[in-house]
Amino acid sequence: MAVCEGEGVLRLKRETMAIPMLRAAMISHSQSQPLIHSISAIYETAKRRKRVVFSSSSSELNPVIRSEVSFCVGTCLIPHPKKVNTGGEDAFFVSNYNGGVIAVADGVSGWAEEDVDPSLFPRELLANASNFVGDEEQVNYDPQILIRKAHAATFSTGSATVIVAMLEKNGTLKIANVGDCGLRLIRNGHVVFSTSPQEHYFDCPFQLSSERVGQTYLDAAVCNVELIQGDTIVMGSDGLFDNVFDHEIVPTIVRYKDVAEAAKALANLASSHAMDSNFDSPYSLEARSRGFEPPLWKKILGMKLTGGKLDDITVIVGQIVSS
Repeated sequence: MAVCEGEGVLRLKRETMAIPMLRAAMISHSQSQPLIHSISAIYETAKRRKRVVFSSSSSELNPVIRSEVSFCVGTCLIPHPKKVNTGGEDAFFVSNYNGGVIAVADGVSGWAEEDVDPSLFPRELLANASNFVGDEEQVNYDPQILIRKAHAATFSTGSATVIVAMLEKNGTLKIANVGDCGLRLIRNGHVVFSTSPQEHYFDCPFQLSSERVGQTYLDAAVCNVELIQGDTIVMGSDGLFDNVFDHEIVPTIVRYKDVAEAAKALANLASSHAMDSNFDSPYSLEARSRGFEPPLWKKILGMKLTGGKLDDITVIVGQIVSS
């Protein structure tokens, strides 16, 4: 079992409820060739192998061309307002291998209390995943095995939640998830499939760790989903799903034909909600359902616990296209 806030190295991923503050800066890109954003030399191998590892604020369009079905992917990352200068603690990558591979990892911020950079573990984890993704002999295009290989090769101190989705050319999407990153499948204007967060208790998710105490690939929630042309996948860190309801996701993305613009719009919506102390967010609804109460001054005024959750926000939008 994970040991969370105040009890050990596996820290609670709690962020403060939203208060008004300046919006995080965001860098945007849109181009057809892979673009790599790196802070550490660990990404050079991934770059040489023409896979994409992201760890800083970005928005990008990445068409993945295959003979049957494949992803056309747009991405956007907005760091926590207080972490703009460092790029935040989320990481993600997109690969064009087979039908396409997408992944998001969210570093556990509590490690900063131990003078450990929480961004290093998720970045190295996904850099390793990008290197192993094409290893048919050892990985066999299995996201759970990919998580195992990437975790075993990660030596940075820290921990992270992670989700990986691998698309077969025949339309089968294989998903493995540890923690509270998430994925939604949208078909004909409706959310028809959702992953469920894994947690020990509220705001303490399952997480891969550099320590013995923590989860492994064996704890991953694994499933397969059959996709068809025209489906849309939305993957993100909890910074997205803690601040945006499913019924907001669909009308937001259908306004855009460009998946990069759709990803950017979702990230901006999540960022806006996160900084709105009066917004009744998915996070505040869940907190109230678990018995959490508002500050005393709000209780005196008869106000309920509301607000978004300030966090890093990562969004990947993938359209299923016929090649």
